[in-house]
Amino acid sequence: MTATNTTTRVQKLRALMLSPEYNVTAFVVPSEDAHQSEYVAECDERRSYISGFTGSAGLAVVALDSAALFTDGRYFLQASQQLDSNWTLMKSGLPEVPTWQEYLVKNLPAGSRIGIDPLVFTATDANKLEADLAKVGSSLVPVPHNLVDLIWEGRPARPASKLLTLTTKTTGRTHTEKIQQLRKDLEKKKVAGFVVSGLDEVAWLFNLRGSDVHCNPVFFSYAIVTPDYVNLYLQEKSVSSEVREHLGAEVTIKPYETVFDDLRALAAPLKANNQKFLLGARTNLAMAVALGKDNTTETRSPVTDAKAIKNDTELEGMRQCHLRDSAALINYFAWLEEQLANGVELDEADGAERLEKFRAEQAGFVGLSFDTISSTGPNGAIIHYKPEKPNAARINPDLVYLCDSGGQYIDGTTDVTRTLHFKNPSAHEKRCFTRVLQGHIAIDSAVFPDGTSGYLLDVLARRALWSDGLDFRHGTGHGVGAFLNVHEGPHGCGTRIAYNDIPLVPGMTLTNEPGYYEDGKFGIRIENVMLVRKADTLHNFGGRGYYGFEHVTLVPMQIKLIERSLLTHLEIEWINAYHAECLEKVSPFLAKGSPGLKWLQREAVSI
Repeated sequence: MTATNTTTRVQKLRALMLSPEYNVTAFVVPSEDAHQSEYVAECDERRSYISGFTGSAGLAVVALDSAALFTDGRYFLQASQQLDSNWTLMKSGLPEVPTWQEYLVKNLPAGSRIGIDPLVFTATDANKLEADLAKVGSSLVPVPHNLVDLIWEGRPARPASKLLTLTTKTTGRTHTEKIQQLRKDLEKKKVAGFVVSGLDEVAWLFNLRGSDVHCNPVFFSYAIVTPDYVNLYLQEKSVSSEVREHLGAEVTIKPYETVFDDLRALAAPLKANNQKFLLGARTNLAMAVALGKDNTTETRSPVTDAKAIKNDTELEGMRQCHLRDSAALINYFAWLEEQLANGVELDEADGAERLEKFRAEQAGFVGLSFDTISSTGPNGAIIHYKPEKPNAARINPDLVYLCDSGGQYIDGTTDVTRTLHFKNPSAHEKRCFTRVLQGHIAIDSAVFPDGTSGYLLDVLARRALWSDGLDFRHGTGHGVGAFLNVHEGPHGCGTRIAYNDIPLVPGMTLTNEPGYYEDGKFGIRIENVMLVRKADTLHNFGGRGYYGFEHVTLVPMQIKLIERSLLTHLEIEWINAYHAECLEKVSPFLAKGSPGLKWLQREAVSI
């Protein structure tokens, strides 16, 4: 990875900041778009454009005499390589490193004017930041135009993909049923209506999918749901007769840009009738302002909560698509091993491209769920590495190879990581791999009472690593959408205290992905997708009910990387049972006599 020269871009932005029209001391550029998406369309990659850092998480602060980029532990190494001399890397979460909010309050002069685009900031974050800035005499200044957009030469146009309609064969419920349930939730909360602003929330609620965002089957949209009407705001180019027929007369389709006019029109009636409109906690500030802040109440989106708990149809779809996806990955590993053994030179991008072709052969394949992380040796330590020609490294069979990949299928979404060595791993590499594997097994085997969060389970993934004084700087797991975004909330497993607010319940999906990384040497990660389910326990203390996990990813762990002497008897039993399951369930999806089937038969054995 190489740094982008951002000097001209930063200079142009500062000139705008100094202009009388804006007159701000600093301008804040988050990663998110107007829908608070984690992954955004090219036209919304403002933080990447101004900083040169292309990771999915981070925030830039451009002041008149400094520029800082804040990101988390997944991206420390990548950001250090991509930022040029105009930028200071702020490693969020490390001791003595302020949050970006603290930086604005404490590192910038008192009385500063902090510019933001209200479309890309949540009302919750803006309100808190405004209060913190006021303590030092500084102010928050929402600007009418995003300043990065104004200096962005050649900014891509906003995409407007054709929409795909889904049936209950894959969704399990009609959009009418989902809207009815949402209206019941709104009635309980005693609110006049709800603004659906998350792209994946709109897609799920209306049983529609699109392709406006790379690898995410979503489309630019908003919705307003009240007891009396449902408005769906779409780009005109995305709407077809099939979509209109699918939605029916109960849903009114309106132009995407008109949602703010409709929200402003609601403000006066809401105030006159002393009513509140519900906004999700991740709704942008501009929407809150349009409705009138006094006319709104904020909470976690009820659509997010409903979407997170998959119905039986969605769960079965996840099982089935993971069987096909596991077969694709096994075919790839067999092919890659054979190519390297024959002396064929392949780079990381070649590997990623071939894996996509194997996935494309599977029934129901729609596309990738994220850019494949095909990484050899030291690149494996870049947690969200993306190989690109001509800079992709040659896959070296003498080094550890990490492959994190996934697919979008009509019946589900996959996300799987395996770490391999094609020759002879060192004792240190084997020990590190085995400690990661022990953490993976501990999460997979966990049984826990109702009310337990992923925050509380996270320690299980790290205990074996901690025993060797090792750790990893990312979460242990995240939710996965059903033919939707590969990262899905509100739940998760990790050290973020927010995860403690959302207990794990049956129907949720969760990845299990502990890892270990040594900068400049290698990366190790093992990842399966799991379903939360009821556990059959001998007792039921307190009548609470107990839960566990069902793994749906079925790709063997490479035995040559396992240091057997570190394992307990129960861990060995888990590996043997898992390998037997891989062999039994995935073999039917592999051609008889194929390299993939032979690879599976060789790898999925007892240790």
